[in-house]
Amino acid sequence: MSLASPLLIRLRQFNALTKPRVIQLIVFCALIGMVLAVPGVPSWPELELGLLACLGIWFVSGAAAAFNCLVEKGIDSRMKRTAWRPTAKGELSDFETLLFSALMCAIGSAILYVWVNPLTMWLTFATFVGYAVIYTVILKPLTPQNIVIGGASGAMPPLLGWAAMTGEVSPESLILFLIIFLWTPPHFWALALYRVEDYRKSGLPMLPVTHGNEFTRLQILLYTFVLFAACLMPFIYRMSGWFYLVSAVILSIGFCGYAWALWRNYSDELARKTFRFSLIHLSLLFAALLIDHYLW
Repeated sequence: MSLASPLLIRLRQFNALTKPRVIQLIVFCALIGMVLAVPGVPSWPELELGLLACLGIWFVSGAAAAFNCLVEKGIDSRMKRTAWRPTAKGELSDFETLLFSALMCAIGSAILYVWVNPLTMWLTFATFVGYAVIYTVILKPLTPQNIVIGGASGAMPPLLGWAAMTGEVSPESLILFLIIFLWTPPHFWALALYRVEDYRKSGLPMLPVTHGNEFTRLQILLYTFVLFAACLMPFIYRMSGWFYLVSAVILSIGFCGYAWALWRNYSDELARKTFRFSLIHLSLLFAALLIDHYLW
């Protein structure tokens, strides 16, 4: 027991670096892209391909998250939301974190290149560079539009999933990309509103810090309106049917309703509820796409 406990603690620390909850959503969105790319029920070879693609994407995404923890360990240590991370607490050294990130990226890339296809590997690696380097190192400390520009990396999962199954990037996969790209700013800014003091202490130029609470709330509202339109595109492009359309309209009205209430009468609790609903919105939206795929 005395030998197993330190090992278990170490494994939990490395697992925490991968930001498991975020990775689960990434893999889920990639899986939706895979399923939508395959007409009808997937065959056994397609299931094997999809599982290998999910595994490869999980490894590379985990590597990007670990690298992010390494770069932002000083910032994380000053924020209540992230002060518990092993890098912020000094429980893992820079070398250990960098080695872990490099190994995860190498293993994931190898899986994708050898057993999936080179296009998916390169797109996933580009996502790693976009998030870990362009967003974390360059954009995040320099501009309040960091989450808008950097959101392109977070929007890649369904496109990666589609490429894994078809070997190409199609208009359908770009529509899925667009939905997540437009969803990211209102989702993140709702969090930033009630965590504004954390971000002010961190020194990061997040929108509520640089432009204030009221301006940020207006941006959230405007983005939810544009997102509403984007959520209709799968139906308009005929990649989904009525079940998805009804689900998308209900979920989008809900998101716009939260954004409207937040804009009219702000409170930290309402910002927190808006952030939580944004997660429900995206999860159920993609679940509706999945269900509709087998109804349409």
